[in-house]
Amino acid sequence: MVLSSYNGEMENSDKKAMETEFHVRYAETDAMGVVHHSTYLVYFEEGRSQLVRDLGSNYADVEAAGYRMPVTEISVRYVGSLFYGEKVKVHTRIEENLSRRITFSYEVTNPDNGEKLVSGFTKHIWTDKDGKVTRMPEQWAKLFHDKGA
Repeated sequence: MVLSSYNGEMENSDKKAMETEFHVRYAETDAMGVVHHSTYLVYFEEGRSQLVRDLGSNYADVEAAGYRMPVTEISVRYVGSLFYGEKVKVHTRIEENLSRRITFSYEVTNPDNGEKLVSGFTKHIWTDKDGKVTRMPEQWAKLFHDKGA
């Protein structure tokens, strides 16, 4: 899948999506009870973190080893809304995994009715603790390879 033409459809990918589910919290909504648009970036982060946990690692281990994974680009497409108390399901997959760059794609759905509400992607680069671009840590390269991510 070429992300320069990414259309927000995860179905184009042959890679397995990891999923995480939770409820919309009151603090994530605006005065009308609708999830604030910025909250979906937090949902993306939760999906990404859960994907890494599902693969058998976590960000704390990577950071303790002296690596960082800053976001370099974000795209979000809103097609529906969530409200306080509703369930949220975040589908996350790795779309591109290169030696110095990784791209995750996301779909946020309402699991009660399957409605797709938000889609997007985040691009990241690997850096050392001083911010210098570096190669992916060997532990993650092995993890992604072994788990087929």
